[in-house]
Amino acid sequence: MRKILSLIFALLFLLFAAFQYNDPDPEIWVPIYGFAAVACFMAFAGVGRPWFFGLMTLIYLVAAYYQWPPVFEGFLLDEMGMKTVNIELAREAGGLGICAAVMLVLAFLTRPTYETR
Repeated sequence: MRKILSLIFALLFLLFAAFQYNDPDPEIWVPIYGFAAVACFMAFAGVGRPWFFGLMTLIYLVAAYYQWPPVFEGFLLDEMGMKTVNIELAREAGGLGICAAVMLVLAFLTRPTYETR
């Protein structure tokens, strides 16, 4: 299960990074999603440790907290079709939250299991 989920998440994060090409600040968001993809590939290869993924969870959660908009207006476009700064900040915080959730899942999937005898 660890290999399947980590590969799916890795490919999704690569896709997220690719979608940032037309973002106003791709130099920030491509590495954020790219590092999440690398972490997923580490989990796939079995070289990532639970403490590493736990630390990444914390880092992404703190970043999402600081990215959260002052006024939450949702994640979707408003009726006029124009994005507001608050919607853009909420989307960015949501992306960081997705990264945090995946890192938390990987922390649990990579922890050692002990068989009871």
